[in-house]
Amino acid sequence: MGGATATAVLGFPLAYAETQRFSLGVPRSIQVVNDGLTVLFLRSVNGKDSTLLLWALDVETGVERVLVDPADLTSTAEDLTAEERARRERARESAGGIVRFASAQGARLVTFILAGTVYVADVDTGHVRHVQTASPAFDPRLSPDGQFIAYVSASALRVVKLGDSPQQDQDIELSPPESDPAVSWGLAEFVAGEEMGRTRGFWWSPANNALLATRVDVTNVPQWFIGDPAHPGAPATPIRYPAAGETNASVELYLVPLSGPPRRIDWDADNFEYLADVVWTEQHPLLVRQTRDQRTTSIAAIDVGANSVAEIRSITDAHWTELQSGAPRQHGGSLYTIEDLPDRRALCIDGRPVTEAGLQVRSIVAIDAAGTTITTSFDDPTEVHVVQIPADGWSPVQLSADPGVHGASIAHGTSVISSTVPHSPVTSFTVRRNDHEHTIRNLCEDPWLRADPEFHFLGARKLATALFLPSGHDGSSSLPVLLDPYGGPHAQRVLKSHNPHLVSRWFAEQGYAVIVTDGRGTPGRGPAFEREVWGDLAAPALEDQIDALDAAHDLYPFLDLERVGIRGWSFGGYLAALAAMRAPSRIHAAVAGAPVTDWALYDTHYTERYLGHPDEHPEHYERTNLMNDAARLERPLLLIHGLADDNVVAAHTLQLSSALLAHGRPHQVLPLSGVTHMTPQAVVAQNLLLLQLDFLNEHLSEGVLS
Repeated sequence: MGGATATAVLGFPLAYAETQRFSLGVPRSIQVVNDGLTVLFLRSVNGKDSTLLLWALDVETGVERVLVDPADLTSTAEDLTAEERARRERARESAGGIVRFASAQGARLVTFILAGTVYVADVDTGHVRHVQTASPAFDPRLSPDGQFIAYVSASALRVVKLGDSPQQDQDIELSPPESDPAVSWGLAEFVAGEEMGRTRGFWWSPANNALLATRVDVTNVPQWFIGDPAHPGAPATPIRYPAAGETNASVELYLVPLSGPPRRIDWDADNFEYLADVVWTEQHPLLVRQTRDQRTTSIAAIDVGANSVAEIRSITDAHWTELQSGAPRQHGGSLYTIEDLPDRRALCIDGRPVTEAGLQVRSIVAIDAAGTTITTSFDDPTEVHVVQIPADGWSPVQLSADPGVHGASIAHGTSVISSTVPHSPVTSFTVRRNDHEHTIRNLCEDPWLRADPEFHFLGARKLATALFLPSGHDGSSSLPVLLDPYGGPHAQRVLKSHNPHLVSRWFAEQGYAVIVTDGRGTPGRGPAFEREVWGDLAAPALEDQIDALDAAHDLYPFLDLERVGIRGWSFGGYLAALAAMRAPSRIHAAVAGAPVTDWALYDTHYTERYLGHPDEHPEHYERTNLMNDAARLERPLLLIHGLADDNVVAAHTLQLSSALLAHGRPHQVLPLSGVTHMTPQAVVAQNLLLLQLDFLNEHLSEGVLS
């Protein structure tokens, strides 16, 4: 492994927890503003401080400066609104301070929230002041000219006209009063934030005189309760959870002028249940909507004068259509989309594919006179590159070089390329404009461990796999095996990056051969590979893990197939529990964290995409329900679940545990009081690793298994 020391291995769980998975100190939320002369970003002052500051980099000189330090504005501990807590949970955001900001296109201003108070900062002078608003406020966004800030307070949409001082700010409520607490304005409903990537509910017009805003009614969405048995005196928290087959939130869209009453936009919600996105272009607003079965994504132009929409592009698929990052966009009168073809995911202009076979397009980064910048994988799904498709039709230009995972933020002729590679823990950020080139400093802690994954394409399906062996292994001594997958659709673990593989490396240093495999359903291999899981999220996922295990054993015969464990979280937890029950001859111990156990208890947008509506395809839910496998458990199983989880609720684990008990199947359950789907608490994150290691060591040691 090169450089792994006993001290580094011993100290890793604590370091991993204190640094929030070595994400602190890393620049994030990068925006190019000020006509390309300034780059704004968030970053803490070091790799252990969880408070994010707002920074500005001068593109010509490369000088960084703190634009806003939260400590200069408030000493009050963060008291998050319910809306902000929910947004951070959906975004898996565990840092503090300034976690999000919004800039104005036509003014050198940014706005953000601290402790429910809205602030505005001047990018040039660094002057910061609070804004006189209703309190607590949520999700402030500047108008393009910087004269107004729209925000949400008490589920109402409001706007403040900025004066020269807080005393001169003029704040008004734009949305009509609502007496029903189930109705909100300007907010994203649960499935929009959790599954569609839409965390907002209002959008400014380019003319600065109106907004488009959602009115969300959750009256008919099933009400569930999240309680904490460790604190029986505390009331349970009600949530509106749209489980598979149940009623979704009712989402309406309104044109909200700065003067005058809101006007409802008829977007045909009867046929298109999901409002996926709104993109307000210079020509007109675009609405992205999906049918309930997600087999049709419709892009429509909104006629704000007639309060109606007209479809300009319909994308269909026999299984499901994907919502794509950065798409759709309009430029020069043309519509830019990312669409699935039989052999590839392609960039399309007005429905015409402009990327060739061999490119699996992942996002649209920017469109300008030079062409369209995208992120894409080539023939290797473990790499993601930044590529420019020239406007003149010449061959694509690759803007990233090293094998790794690259991203970009581009505007006004300035680009910021982020690059992570498998041999270094430091993500680099390169700023380029004309003949200027600078880097944004990365202040992350050094994990001392080096991931050093071996990448393979294993088995008949050439499954992307990362393999980790202990440092100094002699190449012949028997090793127990740990499968460490996510394994579910729509996400990848096997990428040529570094820090996401550190936990796998740490387990390898404990004496395991660790195998991480992306099976069918994962992106980067083309639409057909992804859609092989439709109707069955269980069998293909498990088959691919076993196939990769056998292929890895062919390469390394010292892998002990009589001592194989599996661990995972979320879908990975589902896969771990599934493996323990359905493949006892191959899997000998399993750790299942926050597992989905009954897909009927998971949300509509994700679950129905892959399994269909439960009324139409009950057999899909039957074949993937772990309760039906409870009687088959023969191997040690540790179930871990946060009791405050509002994404995969604790009922999943508790119901599976009850089913196992009913069949007399021994197992262990570790409930985590006050913990959500993510585990930001340092003591929890640290000890979870150690407890999992102890469990695996107990059950996979030589001589334990019969």
